[in-house]
Amino acid sequence: MKCEFPSVNSNNKEILEILDSVKVIAILGLSPDETKPSNKVAKFLQARGYKIVPVYPKEEIILGEKVYRSLLEIPFEIDMVDIFRKPNVFDSIVDACIKRGDVKVFWGQLELVNNMAAQKAKDAGMKVVQNHCPKIELENR
Repeated sequence: MKCEFPSVNSNNKEILEILDSVKVIAILGLSPDETKPSNKVAKFLQARGYKIVPVYPKEEIILGEKVYRSLLEIPFEIDMVDIFRKPNVFDSIVDACIKRGDVKVFWGQLELVNNMAAQKAKDAGMKVVQNHCPKIELENR
C-alpha cells in the first residue's frame, strides 16, 4: 500500500513519551484472528500492562475484553486510539475522537497515513502518530 509521507507526525522522543503516559488504548479494527497484526499488537500491549479496548463490527469478546462496535459506544475514558483501518475512514474516526473529548492520542498503524485527518486531530489538541506501530516502538526502546 502506498501512503503519503507522514508530514503530520510526532517525533521519536514524543512517541516514547506517549507510550509511557497512556494506559487505555482503543484498537480500531482489532481482529479476533490471532494471525492478524492487530491481534498480535493488542496481545503484546496487554502483556505490557495496557488496557486494550477492541472496536470491531463482530464478536463479543476479543482477547478477554468486551468488544464495542464504535468509539462512541465505549462508556469510559480512553487515552489513545490505535487504528488498523484504511486511511479513508480516518476523518470519521477523528470526528468521533473529537466528539468523545477524552482521546489524547490519534495513532495510525504502519503504512496508514491521512495527513488531513491527522492535522484535524492535532488542531483539536491530540498528539498524532502515523505510520508507526506501538509494538515495534516498545520493542526497539
